[in-house]
Amino acid sequence: MTVPRQPSPPDRPGAAGKPDREGGKTEDRRHMIRRRWLTATIIVLLIGIPAGYLAISASQSRNSGRDKESKYSATGLSEGWPSRVQRRLYDVPIPPYSKEVAYYETNNWRTSRLYVQFLTSNEGLEKFLQRIGTSTDRLEPKDITISKRDQKVVGWEFTGPGPWSGLTHDKKNPAPTQDVVVDRSNAKHPMVYVVSSTTP
Repeated sequence: MTVPRQPSPPDRPGAAGKPDREGGKTEDRRHMIRRRWLTATIIVLLIGIPAGYLAISASQSRNSGRDKESKYSATGLSEGWPSRVQRRLYDVPIPPYSKEVAYYETNNWRTSRLYVQFLTSNEGLEKFLQRIGTSTDRLEPKDITISKRDQKVVGWEFTGPGPWSGLTHDKKNPAPTQDVVVDRSNAKHPMVYVVSSTTP
């Protein structure tokens, strides 16, 4: 005589892979582990990727802030062009295609100064001087118009063979006044040094 098989109790799932009391299939242990692992992986990705992105962004922001801080707290020239606002404010229209461009800005309650250097062509020098309201005819041979104090601020030393020439272009406040020194050791490409000062 064969004993009939008893149905599984309500709190016990049916045999693995066979229909349960509600007609669905139960999952075996391997499938359960795989499903839980996949769920955990998705959760980690959903949380981890944005968190990592935020951490990287915060780090870049901090580094950018440090770069700016060191740039403006350093006593020396920064390689590159001053901003358009700075060039307009201090009236320093650097000629296009200039090379070896560098600058430094200082501000205090009395006077603000922009120190700029650039290598240009003879035509570029002429246009630069015309745009600030003067000309190459006003350049005086051997006249170093930039003071020793201003030279020290940015580490300029006008001691090379030259020939050197310079001029001071005075303007009424609040328009800036420019001290310009030109080194023509390269006859075709003069090196130009400018200190533009303005009183707020």
